[in-house]
Amino acid sequence: MRLFTSLLTASAIFASTLAFAPVSSFAQTAATPSVERYEFDKLHTQILFFVSHLGFSFSEGEFLDFGGHFDLDRANLANSSVDVTIQTASIDMDDTKWDDHMKNQDFFNVEAFPTMTFKSTRVDVTGDNTADIHGDLTILGVTKPVVLKTVHNKSGEHPYSKKMVAGFSATTTIKRSEWGMNYGLPAVGDDVEIRIEVEAVKQDAVQDATEEQEQTNGE
Repeated sequence: MRLFTSLLTASAIFASTLAFAPVSSFAQTAATPSVERYEFDKLHTQILFFVSHLGFSFSEGEFLDFGGHFDLDRANLANSSVDVTIQTASIDMDDTKWDDHMKNQDFFNVEAFPTMTFKSTRVDVTGDNTADIHGDLTILGVTKPVVLKTVHNKSGEHPYSKKMVAGFSATTTIKRSEWGMNYGLPAVGDDVEIRIEVEAVKQDAVQDATEEQEQTNGE
């Protein structure tokens, strides 16, 4: 389920960057490549999910091992993208027995499906600092569309690392049964609320490197 969160995280980062960047920042110069890559800061990114437990409470879990990035194309936002992969065996419910159950065939079946993925398909800016990130979420080998409601919290130079950082929050709710995860229904809730808190660090521009590689391949 944290998969959802990870996926959401990646999307959130992308959406927030799109929504908050000042219009003037999209202007291109010879020294500013059109594509910017942001990598997740895993230490300061949390992928969380909440599910009803017998109606008494909402149990919380998370995924600890994930990776991803988003590429922001300032010249053509439609070409921007988010790509996230979550290691399903990294699920953490704060209890070893519970973790083991979540990893078996009743839930994430991590031996057969070691990863979950999210790949964006579209980003719709909805406000000054909000966006809907549409994408394909794959769990247990099943791919379904989801929309991440994303809020851009802040973008700017980190006071200590001096690197450019983008931060955002993203939420969505899915029905796990649509991905074939039916164990425990309806006692254990079908609705899974996903919350992602993300910080992403801007990397060296990817466009110049890509063009250089293409030129090298052509020689």
